[in-house]
Amino acid sequence: QVQLVESGGGLVQAGDSLRLSCEASGRTFNIMGWFRQAPGKEREFVAAIGRSDRTTHYSDSMKGRFTISRDINKNTVYLHMNSLKPEDTAAYYCAADYGAFPRWKDYQYEYWGQGTQVTVSS
Repeated sequence: QVQLVESGGGLVQAGDSLRLSCEASGRTFNIMGWFRQAPGKEREFVAAIGRSDRTTHYSDSMKGRFTISRDINKNTVYLHMNSLKPEDTAAYYCAADYGAFPRWKDYQYEYWGQGTQVTVSS
């Protein structure tokens, strides 16, 4: 049974950094990604990564502050978030799929984690 388990969320102050982790069970996915959803807003794409750290794709609005990385051996994907802003407050979801890279639409991912909350205070 495939499971994605996120961790690392929490309450931080503006300007702080945070690293989210998502550990996957089962076979190695071709692509893993992060999405986020703020209250009252639609879920939005954050970043995605293929099997290699050289294959990454970011939302334009988060490029430069967020970095996605992956440890294939641990079947884990990370999201490093720097210079956090109050508008980054959201539930962050890990997603994965066996399909081809890149993918930035939520319907393109078959597997999802339960989410981890990130709250950034001003």
